[in-house]
Amino acid sequence: MTEAAKKKRMAAIVTELERIYPDAACALEFGGEPWRLLVMARLSAQCTDARVNEVCKELFARFPTLDAMADAPLEEIAKIVRSCGLWQKKSENIKSECIAVRDRFGGVVPDNMEDLLSLDGVGRKIANLILGDIYGKPAIVADTHCIRICGRFGMYPEELKDPHKVEKIMSALVEPSKQSDFCHRIVQFGRDVCTARSPRCTECPLREICDHGKRENKKNQPKTS
Repeated sequence: MTEAAKKKRMAAIVTELERIYPDAACALEFGGEPWRLLVMARLSAQCTDARVNEVCKELFARFPTLDAMADAPLEEIAKIVRSCGLWQKKSENIKSECIAVRDRFGGVVPDNMEDLLSLDGVGRKIANLILGDIYGKPAIVADTHCIRICGRFGMYPEELKDPHKVEKIMSALVEPSKQSDFCHRIVQFGRDVCTARSPRCTECPLREICDHGKRENKKNQPKTS
């Protein structure tokens, strides 16, 4: 498929996802506070958004401000976030990044990739989430849903699993102003329809513009004698 054809297909996919999910929203309930999204995004690694939302009710009740989180005893943060997994490293990163935002960036979460990546525990996935959701900048969050599903759409070989490569490819294919909302919609679509183990291809509203869906449709067609 040519790049022009991929862009045309992605435009159609974006339009259909907008119809299916008119309200694109981050699954992490951060209440509009940038520093809270930074904390929650770090906790979400190898953990469900639902678990992070539940854990952070207690975490933010105990430490409701950036200053409070930066000054929080590490052992108290760790105790609260333990059920999110990797709790020792995550609690260290949370405290460190809050200190950095307060002391190095004047209490303002950075608005550029370079500064965001300088924070402990922040990779391109978290940085793009912040850039898109907080600052409204073009940003592709190449999480597992995005990587899996866009490969199935035919935007690159399905075996490609490199987040940075996927981010670069998809940034060129999705209209900049739609990138952030697209990423939120693709997560919901991945949970509802295009699941990892048993994608519901026969019921999928995108099956006619998806390479994987087309293959599954052919496979399920009755054979003629």
